Amino acid sequence: MASGNLDLVRSIHLAWERGDWTSVAWADPEIEYVIADGPAPGHWTGLDGLEEGWRSILGAWDNFSVKAEQYRELDDQRVLVLLRYGGRGKTSGIELEQMPAKGAGLFHVRDGRVTRAVTYFDRKRALADLGLASEAGSPHS
Repeated sequence: MASGNLDLVRSIHLAWERGDWTSVAWADPEIEYVIADGPAPGHWTGLDGLEEGWRSILGAWDNFSVKAEQYRELDDQRVLVLLRYGGRGKTSGIELEQMPAKGAGLFHVRDGRVTRAVTYFDRKRALADLGLASEAGSPHS
């Protein structure tokens, strides 16, 4: 496996867990960004598109947070991160901690850059889309 890909994705998530959403040094200039489900699904390309997609997520929540629970290298180009989200909906006032807030992020990496990133708010959908039966049993957690 390409452990450099795993290290790259871990570094991205460490910044996000600190609330630092500003760096895009890890992203390919032509990155494809997808929000697969949740309140505002969408598809964007390029660094401007990545920023727009993230603004759509961050703008909907107060104190939005993400915590990586597990990392899985699926193959030599894809890393799956099982996530837990936190925050309060700006409109609804709902706390993510009050409901199942387990999602996933899928990162496609080539030549040390993320070329495609997919955000899932529904972890079961992510696992089903990838043909993975369960969350258990990863040596890379």
